[in-house]
Amino acid sequence: MPDNTIARVHKLLRQQAAIASFGSFALREGDLHKILTEAARVCASGLDVPFSKVCRYRSDENDLLVEAGHGWKPGVIGNVVSRADESSPQGRAFITGEPSISNDLRKDTTFKLPAFYAEHGIISTVDVVIHIKDNQPYGVLEIDNNVQQDYDQHDIDFLTGFANVLAEAVATSARIELLQTTILQMKALVEEKDRLLDQKKVLAEELQHRVRNNLQLIYGMLTKQLDDTSDESGQRGLRAIARRVFTLAKVYENLLGAEMTHTTDFCVYVKSLCVNLAEIQDGNTDNIDLTCDCESMTLDLDMVTALGIIVAELVTNSYDHAFPAGNGAIAVSLIGGIAGMPGRARLTVGDDGTGFVEKIGSKRHGVGLVRRLVEQIGGDINLVSDQGTLWTITFPIATPSTDLPQAA
Repeated sequence: MPDNTIARVHKLLRQQAAIASFGSFALREGDLHKILTEAARVCASGLDVPFSKVCRYRSDENDLLVEAGHGWKPGVIGNVVSRADESSPQGRAFITGEPSISNDLRKDTTFKLPAFYAEHGIISTVDVVIHIKDNQPYGVLEIDNNVQQDYDQHDIDFLTGFANVLAEAVATSARIELLQTTILQMKALVEEKDRLLDQKKVLAEELQHRVRNNLQLIYGMLTKQLDDTSDESGQRGLRAIARRVFTLAKVYENLLGAEMTHTTDFCVYVKSLCVNLAEIQDGNTDNIDLTCDCESMTLDLDMVTALGIIVAELVTNSYDHAFPAGNGAIAVSLIGGIAGMPGRARLTVGDDGTGFVEKIGSKRHGVGLVRRLVEQIGGDINLVSDQGTLWTITFPIATPSTDLPQAA
């Protein structure tokens, strides 16, 4: 195998490990600034560049503020980098929603760059949007280099995947902040209740009864949520990140056992994944049978990663919602060589539970992520929910990773 191929494989593995490691860090850390700073550092390391930054969009000012970064001189973090329009690389990514790649800024005279770019000798940049489900994007994740660099699709996929994990961490941090704000508001209500007790005892008796009952319910919910947040296992809002990081970690583990190639047998991987998914579910799942039937199929790393997350999301969805009585069966199936569909394979995830109706405008993060991943890999997805639930995904199985040089 040529040296450049080996280097590329090691880089891909290192990037996948970086995403998994960052996800674990985000599970434990409650300080959003520390999460953003670590994200900038990991991205710079993962793409072998000296600089990286996370820019937050400010709607009132319509600009992008450098919220955290790596490698910059004092004075950069905390300042505006650009307007949120196409006059800058990060603005263009934010407006279009697509990655913005500038391999050589010296040849692009359309951008208005801040002075610190020249001070740091920035020549090439890559920007991706930090999308938050059903909300306005948080901002932009950018890596910067002081040498000319031609970035490939694997680099873009790494940065995009990392931005998706970071988006989940940002969204979870916002939910935690909302919980903490709610606690303060409830404490203020308690103080107000005490004041009313002193002023009007008759009114206070009724208020005390109603407020006490409501506070017991709300405090019970909030205390459990906060207890989970302080615990390393995380609270419910972080479980989606943990599951996706776990799935990426399984890809990394599987690749290590595949002689460090940039492809792997997806059948071997998905069988191992299903075994672990059955073990990490909440509650008593002893009476729910999870089976996996698949054909040996060698796929590209990026395809395996996307399909692994899809399987994890759909299987977990069945565990969580399909079996109110606590018993049933979930089946994962993978076949290639579909009649009438050359060059495509079929993945199915089904259960014999109560069925699933996907509501328009649903806030369920997992299903939305599944659909985005299917679109990302050029696949199609279909849901049938009459006797149980059956998800069918077809996807291309062309020769994997043709963009990487092959061994002589």
